[in-house]
Amino acid sequence: MSDVVIVTGASTGIGAATARLLGSQGASVVVNYNSSIEAAEGVVAEVKALGGKAIAVKANMGSQADIVRMFAETDAAFGPVTGLVNNAATNTTHRKIETYDFDEVMGVLAVNTAGLLICCREAVKRMSTKNGGKGGAIVNVSSIGALTGSPGRFIHYAGSKGAVDSMTLGIANEVARCGIRVNAIRPGMVDTPIHAKTGQADRMADAALATPLGRAGRPEEVAESIAWLLSDKASLVTGAILNVMGAQR
Repeated sequence: MSDVVIVTGASTGIGAATARLLGSQGASVVVNYNSSIEAAEGVVAEVKALGGKAIAVKANMGSQADIVRMFAETDAAFGPVTGLVNNAATNTTHRKIETYDFDEVMGVLAVNTAGLLICCREAVKRMSTKNGGKGGAIVNVSSIGALTGSPGRFIHYAGSKGAVDSMTLGIANEVARCGIRVNAIRPGMVDTPIHAKTGQADRMADAALATPLGRAGRPEEVAESIAWLLSDKASLVTGAILNVMGAQR
C-alpha cells in the first residue's frame, strides 16, 4: 500500500485508531491534531512501529488557512494525498433550544461542516484525474445524530452532521468521473474521549447498555469500516452512508 492519507482529528479516538490501522497497512499517514501534540506524536510513533510512515500536523479544522497549510505540508512530506478521512469534530455541553448561542453554534459548524468541505476541496484538487491526479477516496465521519436530531442535547451538532451527509452525496456525484470515491460513515455510541469533553462520561456506560448490542462500539471497529471504504475493495462504493452503530437508533 502506497497511499498517502490525511486523518483529521487523529490524536485520539476514532481518528487515532484509523491512523494506526492505515499505518499497519503501509500507508503514509498525516496525523492531524489541534491541541495535544503529545497525543499526536504518540500516534505517529505507533504508526511507524506498525510499518507505516507518519507525521503530525497541527491545524484547526475551523480555519481555512490552517487546512490549506496542512495539505501543503502533506505534499512536501509524502506527495499528494490519495485518501482523506474527515474525522475532526467539535461539540459543546448539553443544550436546550432556549440556550443556544450564535457564536457557539458557528464554532461547531466551522469545524464540522465548513472545514470538512474545505478539506474535500483541497483533496479533490490533488486527486482528480481531470487535474492530472491519480484518483483517491474520501471518507467523512458523520453521526447517528444526523438521523435522530439529538433533541435536548446537541441539535447544533446533529445539524452539522446532517450537512455532512448531504455534502457527501453531492460531492460523490460531482467527482465520480474524476477517479474519486466519496462516502461517509455514521457511528453510534462509541467509546471515545469526546463524551467526557461534552459532559457525558458518566452516562455513557448506562446509555451503551440500552443499545441493541448492549455495549458501546470501539474506535478500532469504526476504523475497520473507514479503511475498507478507502481501499480498492470498495471500488464500486461511492455516495454511500454506512451506519456503524450496532443497530442503534
